Amino acid sequence: MASVPRPHVHSPRPRTAAEAKPGTGTSASTGTGLSASAGTGVSASAGTSTGTGTDPGPHATTNTNTRTNTNTRTNTKTKAKAGTTPDTATGPDTAADAESQETWDDGLIARRVTEANAAALAAERASAIEPAHRGPAGHIPTPLAYDGPLRSRLDALRELVGLSRTRLDSHTLAEAGRVLDEAAARRKLSGRHTVVALAGATGSGKSQLFNALAGVPISETGVRRPTTAAPIACSWSDGAAGLIDRLGIPGRLRRRPLHNQESEAQLRGLVLIDLPDHDSAAVQHREQVDRILKLVDAVIWVVDPEKYADAILHERYLRPMAGHAEIMFIVLNQVDRLPGDAADQVLDDLRRLLDEDGIALGEYGEPGATVLALSALTGEGVGDLRESLGEFVAERGAAARRVAADLDAAAAELRPVYATGRRVGLTEEAREEFAARLADAVGATAAGEAAERAWLRNANRACGTPWLRLWRWYHGRGESTTGRIPVRTQADEEATARQRVEQAVRTVSERASAGLPTPWAQAVREAAVRGSQGLSEALDDLASRAGLPPGRPPRPGWWPMAVLVQAAMTLLQIVGGLWLVGQIAGVMAPNLGVPVLLMVCGIVGGPLVEWGCRMAARGPARRYGQDAERRLREAAASCGRARVLDPVAAELLRYREVREQYGRVARTGAAGVG
Repeated sequence: MASVPRPHVHSPRPRTAAEAKPGTGTSASTGTGLSASAGTGVSASAGTSTGTGTDPGPHATTNTNTRTNTNTRTNTKTKAKAGTTPDTATGPDTAADAESQETWDDGLIARRVTEANAAALAAERASAIEPAHRGPAGHIPTPLAYDGPLRSRLDALRELVGLSRTRLDSHTLAEAGRVLDEAAARRKLSGRHTVVALAGATGSGKSQLFNALAGVPISETGVRRPTTAAPIACSWSDGAAGLIDRLGIPGRLRRRPLHNQESEAQLRGLVLIDLPDHDSAAVQHREQVDRILKLVDAVIWVVDPEKYADAILHERYLRPMAGHAEIMFIVLNQVDRLPGDAADQVLDDLRRLLDEDGIALGEYGEPGATVLALSALTGEGVGDLRESLGEFVAERGAAARRVAADLDAAAAELRPVYATGRRVGLTEEAREEFAARLADAVGATAAGEAAERAWLRNANRACGTPWLRLWRWYHGRGESTTGRIPVRTQADEEATARQRVEQAVRTVSERASAGLPTPWAQAVREAAVRGSQGLSEALDDLASRAGLPPGRPPRPGWWPMAVLVQAAMTLLQIVGGLWLVGQIAGVMAPNLGVPVLLMVCGIVGGPLVEWGCRMAARGPARRYGQDAERRLREAAASCGRARVLDPVAAELLRYREVREQYGRVARTGAAGVG
């Protein structure tokens, strides 16, 4: 029974039999009188079928009319599959089946399979169903291995991102996170393959070059723009399914090159991706290009003599990717259109533009981009590109170099938020000045002076004459307090102290954040502000507890002796006075000399003893005041250190840690970024 033709599900537009090219299959059918549209296709499973037909003409006409009238393209599945026994059939049904066994390429490329690419299509169909991430014989492909320095840089970037999440916004760390994710994903995939993208502008001939490298017309070429609407992958060896899956290229857009032992050996491990035009009018095409360019191991930029200086190419792609020069090929295509030595002149001008973009050129044995001139149409220079590409793939270092270049780009993007041109931190001078400001705020100097005066008053009370102390008491008691106006109230003093504390915190935060990148300077200032909350109250509490001790100041050992001497001087005055009174009253014999002498000794000796004690008390009083001032200063400094300096120092320490990690990522060391 004849197969009923049906529309192909991938057909983008109708096609008549007159437009189709006759295909040649591997079926061994015999017959005469076949129409122009009659042909035999190769099944997707690359099977073989033999049969004999005697009258295929009517059936062929029927199929042709069906395609023409319905304005659709038909395709019937073949009955034969790989490894099956050939069937033998006679009659018109067999011819109809042979005619209906037309194998078409994907719907984006409306053409029949030719004999040249039949084997490639069959192999592609088979590879589409192979398990992802599997190589030959079902073995898992050897994963990519990064060397020690690259692993160290990746670890440093991971640590850097972790330390910076609370200080930097997610947008700033987005590219670094993407590099880490892509490096980890690429490391799990095959290390035997190198994914190379063919990128170019509309009309540059990249699809033509893609076909020339594959040796078979895989990617559609023509005058319609843009021709390449979706990325197409071509792999020269098995085991690259995981890499192509990572690019999001479906199985129907995966190809194999023309079977050629020399070509396969030369480009073994290559996975070539034909990208849409980067200047396409379709936004989704440009998005595809931008997405895949971040995932491939290397890029071949195809330019033509008309658009090689296009600003979009240089400003949007080449200049930002200047650090990826070692994994780039810049190919000047269509040199066959240039007369005489014009190709050399255009090539020299292209090198000049690349130099202005900051792209190092791999000349004279130095690492950098490879610049070639060729013609994909005539084949001129394609062999040189294939040879360079083969050597490049054979090294199997493109993936690691791509990751290293991505790390360099991420480090350059992060440099403004990590690098500084000066040494940063809190100097000892800044710490001492902060402590001095806090001590002034709590009145440490005034407290020390008050302690010294208190010690002197205590010494005067203990060693002064009774008559002088009595007069001072009476004099102080008799003074009126009416009309006295205090110079400063307690509220004014507290407000002044609070302002001094705030000024001290502001000054130390500015000094600590000076020279830091903006995010870290902001973090230091915020830490200082948080610590200053409640600092004034804490200082007041410390001042009350660390100020003068309760009770009287301690007395030195010579005070009791001075008190006894002063008491003796007072006793002499009393004895001399009583003696004189007794003589005046006639109770005692007149003798003015002795009592007068006793009184004079007591009157003169008392002030002398008081003066001597005062002189002797100056040293201990000064030390007592200094001790009180020191205790208060230490308490204020301790409080300020715990609340302000320690949080600020913690932020600075975190910055030093991330700066060291950044130095490892940027391969400059901590000194190179600080």
